[in-house]
Amino acid sequence: MAEAERIIGTPDSAGADEPAAPEGTADGTAAPEEQPKGRRRIVALLVVAVLAYLLDLGSKMLVVAKLEGREAIPLIGDLLRLDAIRNPGAAFGMGEAFTIVFTCIAAVVIIVIVRLARKLYSLPWAIALGLLLGGALGNLTDRIFRSPGVFEGAVVDFIAPANFAVFNLADSAIVCGGILIVFLSFRGVDPDGTVHKD
Repeated sequence: MAEAERIIGTPDSAGADEPAAPEGTADGTAAPEEQPKGRRRIVALLVVAVLAYLLDLGSKMLVVAKLEGREAIPLIGDLLRLDAIRNPGAAFGMGEAFTIVFTCIAAVVIIVIVRLARKLYSLPWAIALGLLLGGALGNLTDRIFRSPGVFEGAVVDFIAPANFAVFNLADSAIVCGGILIVFLSFRGVDPDGTVHKD
C-alpha cells in the first residue's frame, strides 16, 4: 500500500519514503523549482549584466572627459597606469581591421545569452552570463555610438598594465565570465542546474 501511495503521490505518503531524484537531473543533485527559481536566476543575470554595463559605461565617460588627450596616470609605479586610447579592434587591441566583424560577433553573443537565459537555473551560470552580457553590451555601445561611425566605432580602453595590452572594464567582465564558464564546465555544472560527471 505504501508503495502504491508513493507512486501516485497521495498526501498520506508524504515523508514516508525518500523522494525520487527530480526528473531531468543527471544524478539527483539539482532540484530546480520550475518557474520561481528560473525567474530568480534571470533576475540575477540581469542585475550582474546591468552593474557590469553601468560600471563600464561610467568609467569610459569619466576617462573620455578627464583623461583622454592627457598624460598617462601611474597607479602602481610602472606596473599599472591609466592611459586612454581608442581601440578599433577586439579585446586587448587585436584585429583592428575587423571592427565591423567584432561588432556582429558581440551582437550574436548577446542574442545567444538572451535565448539561453530561458533555461537558466544555476546561479553561477547566471553570474557568468551576466558578466558576458554586460561586457558585450559595454563594448557594443562603443561600436555603435563612438567615432568614426555606426558599427565601426573605436572602444575606449584605459587600464594599462606593464608589458600588456590596454583594456577596459567590459573586457575584464568578458574574461571573468569566460573563465567562470570554463570552470563550471569542468565541474560538470550545466546552465539548467544539473550536474553531470563523465
